[in-house]
Amino acid sequence: MPSVLLVEDDQTIRQRLTEYLTSRGFSVETSATGMDAVHLATAGNYDIIVLDLGLPDIDGTQVLKMIRSVSTVPVVVATARDDESEIVAVLGSGADDYVVKPFSGAQIEARIAAIMRRVNAGTVSGPIRIGDLTIDTQTRVAAIAESPIDLTRKEFDFLAYLAERVGVVVSKRDLLAEVWRQPYGGADKTIDVHLSVLRRKLGESASQPRYLQTVHSVGIKLVDPNS
Repeated sequence: MPSVLLVEDDQTIRQRLTEYLTSRGFSVETSATGMDAVHLATAGNYDIIVLDLGLPDIDGTQVLKMIRSVSTVPVVVATARDDESEIVAVLGSGADDYVVKPFSGAQIEARIAAIMRRVNAGTVSGPIRIGDLTIDTQTRVAAIAESPIDLTRKEFDFLAYLAERVGVVVSKRDLLAEVWRQPYGGADKTIDVHLSVLRRKLGESASQPRYLQTVHSVGIKLVDPNS
């Protein structure tokens, strides 16, 4: 059964989410503090971590960075913070996804299931080369001019999905369904936030795009800047 480390200082939320996930077949271990979570994450073997940011001893973003320094285990951030800059910081620190409180157990389960499908899917296709950009879906490494780009798991999935459809405009609806495995929701900032971070890592901006172009009211496409 999938094993989950749930890091949440609110006892009521922790208990309810533990009961829900356990009833759905997950093995759940819990922590109420950041340092205890870091210890458990480094000592244990979890399939996924659900991490609250508002912890009593250390901010969850710092916990995430410490976990990322020693582990690639997928992390879903559960937070009451819905400010875009906060979300960007969390994703940039290595979170695979985030969900804003209040949320249901079913929402967390769906996010976990989506990430696990992506992790377990695998691929046998070779490197994709677009201009100076190379995306190897086997090794999960992306590079520009042979220099590796530091991408989170979801950033790589996002980039690879677009690269496999180079020149084709992909709608947000399709991206949410195929990359995030969740239904489209107009208030969901997931794609916009990931796009902003990914652009920065590719050395471009929304006002001066090179690889990632937004087609207003339609979607996003990856293009060869040399064509």
